[in-house]
Amino acid sequence: MDRVNDIARDTTYRTLELFYRAVASQDIALLRTVVTRDWQYIPASCGHVPVRGAEAMVSAFAALSSALSGMQITIVDVLIHGNRVGVRARVTGTQSGPLMGIPATSRSVDFAIHSFHEVHGERIAKTWHLEDWLGAFRQIGELPQTFP
Repeated sequence: MDRVNDIARDTTYRTLELFYRAVASQDIALLRTVVTRDWQYIPASCGHVPVRGAEAMVSAFAALSSALSGMQITIVDVLIHGNRVGVRARVTGTQSGPLMGIPATSRSVDFAIHSFHEVHGERIAKTWHLEDWLGAFRQIGELPQTFP
């Protein structure tokens, strides 16, 4: 691999690390530094109307901050192809507050997330994201009554 490609890969990986740190810590200010102003998050978080930019995550971050204390996101695999990036990661935390209508259980969760990102320079322009909520609910021991 040539030096230019190595630098691009390193830059992309650093951008991803900051992105997942922002999500794990629910840090909108940090998220704004790694996504474009018109960043698209697909599907829209928790059934909300799609909003572009970091503000798309404000309500999701508010819910996560009370639902999963000590939340960590660990990147497991990264596949880079041009400006497209696939990420397999694990989310861990303790369900310390309501999660999609399920009261706090104080149970630990460890579940998979999969994301595909379109990267422009040092910023993420679009994210397609899936979480294994069924796996998390099994660990909590309850399913939500309604799913957004």
